[in-house]
Amino acid sequence: MEDITQGLKETVNTDTVMKSWLVNYVGDRHNPQGDTVTVEMIVETMAKEFPEFLMAIAEENWVRGYHQALEDIDIGRQAAESELELQNEE
Repeated sequence: MEDITQGLKETVNTDTVMKSWLVNYVGDRHNPQGDTVTVEMIVETMAKEFPEFLMAIAEENWVRGYHQALEDIDIGRQAAESELELQNEE
């Protein structure tokens, strides 16, 4: 299984002022062929130059995923209990 997210290979469009600035900044750092800046290049640049920003996002993402997993477990438990009750009534 490959660990690369397809979204990392996407080219970033400069449809906002911030994206335009960021694409230009990252393009200057990476000097890509064809002047195409990808999401992966931006992530690499952010990891080197602003790691605390990416860590805050990663931590938030982890907490949200963990919370969702706990909710899924609870819903699964409730569904299993309901199914057992239905089977016991028969």
